[in-house]
Amino acid sequence: MNTLTVLAAAAFGSNVYLMTFSTVRWLNQLASRIKVAGLVVTGMVLCAVFGIIAFASQSVTIGFIVGAVITPPVHQWILQRRRHVASS
Repeated sequence: MNTLTVLAAAAFGSNVYLMTFSTVRWLNQLASRIKVAGLVVTGMVLCAVFGIIAFASQSVTIGFIVGAVITPPVHQWILQRRRHVASS
């Protein structure tokens, strides 16, 4: 297992999470029909990305999963810290 490949895939998994998070957040502000269509397209793109990752080597798959799992709690921590610093 190549360590550099795992780290690169972890960064990619983190990026996919953050892009999906911001896309869904933006779609929630739109009209209902557009929101549903956007969520369907977003889901299809995520399925394609996951399929490509699953077809790749074991180190890419492990790195992608690590990046996607670690990012949400870190992202929430950063957002909470930003609110705390802004209110001080």
